[in-house]
Amino acid sequence: MWQFAFPLAFLLLPLPLLAARLLPPDGRVSGALKAPATIVASHGEADPSSVATGGGRLIAWAAWATLVTALAGPQIVLPTQALPTTGRDLMVTLDLSGSMERTDFTLDGRTARRLDAMKSVAASFIRGRAGDRVGLIAYADRAYVVASPSFDVESVARSLDGFSIGLAGRSTAIGDGLGLSLRRLGGDEAKRKVVVLLSDGVNNAGVSKPTDVARLAKEMNVTVHTIAMGPRAFGEEGYNPDVVDVETLKTIADESGGKAFRVKTTDDLMAAVKAIDEIEPTRSLAPPAPVWRELWPYPATAAFLLTAASALIRRRGA
Repeated sequence: MWQFAFPLAFLLLPLPLLAARLLPPDGRVSGALKAPATIVASHGEADPSSVATGGGRLIAWAAWATLVTALAGPQIVLPTQALPTTGRDLMVTLDLSGSMERTDFTLDGRTARRLDAMKSVAASFIRGRAGDRVGLIAYADRAYVVASPSFDVESVARSLDGFSIGLAGRSTAIGDGLGLSLRRLGGDEAKRKVVVLLSDGVNNAGVSKPTDVARLAKEMNVTVHTIAMGPRAFGEEGYNPDVVDVETLKTIADESGGKAFRVKTTDDLMAAVKAIDEIEPTRSLAPPAPVWRELWPYPATAAFLLTAASALIRRRGA
């Protein structure tokens, strides 16, 4: 189906006729000699200037018509499928602290860093969130926005490729990471707002206390699901500098009405994100939005070529 964006532009078509009638005639005097028509006819030849002028006027009219057509904005609608939508804004908030370098997870059957396992599982999770507006936050000493909330989940998932330890420091500011996520969700009118927060450490940086931010999330009606990643929890017997604060992450989830997950292996991590997928379902269809393809460049190009041809004919006939 096609249409014109500005159909009233066709009212300009008779403008040259009105200009010819209302504007005063050209007062310039030409140096050319015009032979009477009877003399030209007696010699059996047509006046070349009149032929050129007639052809030039015809082409000029065609140029004007195509230019007005371009101004009218011809468009054609492209077939589109219904887009999945949920009315949910979801922030994925990931730990980039130094402990994510620990090689105690597996990936494709091989020993891998926690960072690589997290990136792989998080990318798959984000790509499966079609219908959500998904954003990405990374935090360590400080928190920063990697990708603003967007329906383009593929683009957000690709943002994980740039993740590396040290970009935001090496400590763990869980409260700041969650706080930044809440700020990015604060002005939205989404039906549901969700944060998926992953950490493999203990809050030891930043200015915000995680439990205080969790209470703010509750006031903002933001649900926070937490994932505690790592084989050893804070408070367990034996010393390990890379423990995860399971209790604090569970408190955050409980305070905001979310779920807390404890993962020690890559399989556990995959199971956790699968459970979140089930808690926060996707794929409800919205009416398809029309996508219009603009066609005005074609008549505009034709108008330019016709104008050039008209000028050339006038020059030859002069």
